Amino acid sequence: MDVSPDKQNLDQVFANTTYYIDFYQRQYKWDDIPVKRLLDDIFYKFNIEYSKYEKNDIELEKLIEKYSWYYLNTYVTNIIEGKRFIVDGQQRLTTLTLILIKLRHLASLFNSELKDWISTKIVGQSGYKKEFWMNHEPHKPAMDSLFKSDANLENIDISTGITAVNMVGNYKAISLYLDQKLYEKHIYESFVFYFLKRLVLINLNVEQTDVPMVFEVINDRGIRLKPYEILKGKLLGEINKEELNFLKLNELWEEQVAKINTHKEDEIDNFFIYYLRSQFANTIGEARNYDRDYHRVIFTPEINKKLKLLHNQKEVKSFLQNQFKYFSNLYNKIYEYSKNKSDEFVYIYYNRLNEMDSQFLLILSACNFDDPHEMEKIKLISYNVDRLFSLLQLQRSYDSNDFNVAIYKINSEIRGKSVDKIKEVFDKHLLTLLSDARGVQTTEVYSYGIFKDTGIELSKRFKRYFFARIEEFIAKNTKLNMKYSLYDLVSNTGSVNGFHIEHILAQNEKNKKLFNDDEDLFERERNRLGGLLLLKGKDNISSNNESYKYKLKSYANTLYWNETLREDTYKSKLDFTSMIDKYKLSFRPINEFGPTELEERHKLLFDIIKIIWH
Repeated sequence: MDVSPDKQNLDQVFANTTYYIDFYQRQYKWDDIPVKRLLDDIFYKFNIEYSKYEKNDIELEKLIEKYSWYYLNTYVTNIIEGKRFIVDGQQRLTTLTLILIKLRHLASLFNSELKDWISTKIVGQSGYKKEFWMNHEPHKPAMDSLFKSDANLENIDISTGITAVNMVGNYKAISLYLDQKLYEKHIYESFVFYFLKRLVLINLNVEQTDVPMVFEVINDRGIRLKPYEILKGKLLGEINKEELNFLKLNELWEEQVAKINTHKEDEIDNFFIYYLRSQFANTIGEARNYDRDYHRVIFTPEINKKLKLLHNQKEVKSFLQNQFKYFSNLYNKIYEYSKNKSDEFVYIYYNRLNEMDSQFLLILSACNFDDPHEMEKIKLISYNVDRLFSLLQLQRSYDSNDFNVAIYKINSEIRGKSVDKIKEVFDKHLLTLLSDARGVQTTEVYSYGIFKDTGIELSKRFKRYFFARIEEFIAKNTKLNMKYSLYDLVSNTGSVNGFHIEHILAQNEKNKKLFNDDEDLFERERNRLGGLLLLKGKDNISSNNESYKYKLKSYANTLYWNETLREDTYKSKLDFTSMIDKYKLSFRPINEFGPTELEERHKLLFDIIKIIWH
């Protein structure tokens, strides 16, 4: 591998070389923290040197030669078809350019003759055309606006992306910093000479063919690149520059990455993990191969036999234009539906409430490239993930390890399959898991004998989710609006506005006597779902240890399920009566609450479960 080191001061770095930003490089992502750290380091050294020679009468340009060097780190380039591309170091070089732009504006303030010299360190000019040495091609308007003036920074166009946003934001920070440090002409001009003559970088020029490998190695130091950023370098590095530009593959990559990362920082890494698992993992053990090192695993012999991306320009182009684009769009679609509840894709939203991210894996697995049945599969899989998880929970048949094993079996069995096959696979695994939990082969999805004691072992989150679904069921079938959103009912757990589990049977002697003063029996029974409700924070606290008679009063104007215990719910409400008749549900007001009533409410919930998760 041919690497050529070259020591340069900034006067030499920014002389007559245009630096193109290679596709290996991330956007300009520095915020004001590393910018201020860099300025602090530079001024720490400058202040020491300036204090030594402040009163010296030697001409400033010669005096600066007495200042010590200050090493600013390395930057890595490679030359392709006569153009010098930055492989590593553009964050620092871009920041140094922003500092130069501020120094140029200060030259006007101090009426310094150094302005023209500084200008040549920022841009080269041929006729009317200016060429910034740091050639952020899409963001030239923002750079040009900063170069022309540091007034009206708020009006600079930053619509070209995060690089422009950070350029303007960091320029503001630099401007404030230098205004405080360079408060008179002699200090200012001394700093300009120091900055351009005594700050040193080492340029490593790397052969083109070695860039992807070197790129990964050099970024193991400092702020390490994310796996998707390294993968980008490896994939796009297979394609020659001319074709890369003609096909706009870098733009395609950036657009898809930005789309998914809008949801969550670096979410694109999760996309690649789920995508590779969906296509190649048949077990949990195989799935672990695609964790954070997926950018290396994708080029291993086993996976490369299938994807064929290693040293294969044709397949890389096809992958980026087809599979990558389609499946990242599909992932983005699922993410959108999971954040924003819609009637058409409501089960995706339900699964997010339960943190069932396995829906991403299974939908990516079932869909083929440009799948004509994509929407149908999204609906079917999200529904079945919710059904599988909920029915196992509600029938005391859920084991997290067994569930995850089943998910990867399902993943392998529905990969690229038809809608009918997908339904068949889910039904099979639901019955298998229920049979394993019951210890006997079963063909029945619902069993009241198993459901009978359900409650105490369920997590608080799932209990809230369960009662939220009961609430939604009543609201829909009585043509009423939900009083609170599903998100509030499930995820809002604050002490004031959050929803909490309420025990209808309070901890008191009277209630314990209903269960023959058997403490274990009382605790087990009061924690069954038939003995529970959801109440908002303050309501829950106020009704905590009251007798049932007083609790019943506090249930007024809370949630619909709670209110079905009260007589006034049944007066002149035709839609409520219609729901009862339609589904043959045994709703009735309950004025006294004991073991019999608890059992009655528990059975009522079981009947509703069979309707919701039919």
